[in-house]
Order: sequence, then C-alpha cells, then structure tokens
Amino acid sequence: MAVQIKRVYEPFAESDGYRVLVDRLWPRGISKDRAHIDQWLKEVAPSTELRQWFHHEEGKWHDFETRYRHELKDSEALKELAALAKKHKNLTLLYGAKDEHNNQAAVLKELIS
Repeated sequence: MAVQIKRVYEPFAESDGYRVLVDRLWPRGISKDRAHIDQWLKEVAPSTELRQWFHHEEGKWHDFETRYRHELKDSEALKELAALAKKHKNLTLLYGAKDEHNNQAAVLKELIS
C-alpha cells in the first residue's frame, strides 16, 4: 500500500491510483473532469471553525495539527479513509492548500500509513 499526497491542481497521473479529495470545500477554479477525483471525503477534512482559525498561517501549524488530530479522534470518516488505503494499492490524498507540507492531507497520510 502506498499513500501519497498531492495538490489537486497538479496534473492527474495513472500512478496516483485511487484519488480522494480531503478538503471540505471544492477547490476553486478546477472542474470535476480536470480533478479526476474518485471520491470526495469532505467529512475527514478539518472543521470549518478550525480551517478558518488556521488560515494556513505557518506559525499556527503545530496548534492546528494538535487540534485537527483531536477532531479526528473516533472519526468514522478517518476509519473510512484507512479502509480505502487498505483496499487500494495506491491512494492519493488530494488537497487544495498551497503549502505542500503543512496541510490536512499530510496529517491524514501520517495517521493512515
């Protein structure tokens, strides 16, 4: 099993395998055809309140990660994502954030890998 993360704006590749969007909101400026998404699991994304508080401010990353992990505790959506990771040889978690390292997909990858 290989889990990877990728910005939804990057080109689709066959090696992506099963592609899951892990954002609560649909990414701006991208069509559903261009996104090549197999599943949109918005329930696993950070809550609206947490997302708005974080606002991708680098100095808030560690607090965001802690709060997000707390939100995910006993999450059915996280269990579903883990099951998808076991089911598919390659799983790509798609996100819209500009920061390629400090985003919810990175946290999710760590939790399910």
